[in-house]
Amino acid sequence: MLIALWSLKGGQGVSVTAGLLALTSVAHVRPPEKVCLVDLCGDQPAVFGADEQTQLHRTGISEWSSTALSTKMLDRSMVDLTPDLALLPAGQSQLEPGRAGELVEYLRQMDTPVVVDAGAFSPGWGPVESDREAFRREVVHRAGKSAVVTRACYLSLRRIASAPIKPTEAVLVAEVGRSLTRADCEQVIGAPVVATVPIRTETAQAVDAGKLRTAVPNQAIRALGNLAGQFARPAPTLAPAIDFG
Repeated sequence: MLIALWSLKGGQGVSVTAGLLALTSVAHVRPPEKVCLVDLCGDQPAVFGADEQTQLHRTGISEWSSTALSTKMLDRSMVDLTPDLALLPAGQSQLEPGRAGELVEYLRQMDTPVVVDAGAFSPGWGPVESDREAFRREVVHRAGKSAVVTRACYLSLRRIASAPIKPTEAVLVAEVGRSLTRADCEQVIGAPVVATVPIRTETAQAVDAGKLRTAVPNQAIRALGNLAGQFARPAPTLAPAIDFG
C-alpha cells in the first residue's frame, strides 16, 4: 500500500501529483484510518497551505533520521491536513541515508495507502549531491512500487530511460502541444502509463492559493482514481539496497 512518486527533471509536477493522489486515495480508507502523505522534499506544506501548521511541530523525518530514536517519533510528527489525510513532514535537518530502509519498513506497516513525494533527482543519476538525495533515492528503490511523473517531453524521457532504477509505472502530466503520444512514453520508459493528469487552470490556482485540500480539482481526481485503487494493495517484499556512491 506504498507508492513513491519521483522524476528526473524538475518542473514535472511530482509534488502536486503526489498531493492529488493522496487526496484521491482518501476514498479507499475507512475512518479512523487515514491516508499518509510522506514529504521528502519539504514542498507539501506549501502545496496544501499548511506552512504555519507544520511549523508548529518543527520535527519530521530529518530530525528522526539524525537520532537513534525509534519510529514512534514519526507517529508524533504527523500533521492532519484533513480528517482523512495525514502529512509526515520532511523536517528541517539533514537526512541520514542509513535510516531510509527503516523508514520504508515503518511505512509498509501502515494498513492504509501511503504516498511518498520523493521529488526530482540529479540528471543522469550521477553521484549524489547530498545525503538528502541519497536518502530519497534509497526510499524509491526500496518502495517496490514507484511511479515516475513526467510530461511527454523528450528531454525528460531520455533521462528516465537511462535511470538505474526502473519505475513500475508512470504518471503522465498532459499538456497541449506535445507531439509524443502515451504509447511513445510507455515505450521509452519501459513501464505502463497508469494515469494521465491534465494540466488545468483550476489545479494551478488551488496550489498557488494553498487551497488544494479544500478545492480539489475534479478532473485530477478522476484521472488518478484508478491508480489510487490499484496501489491500495499489499506491497512486494523489500529490494536490496543499492550503493549510489
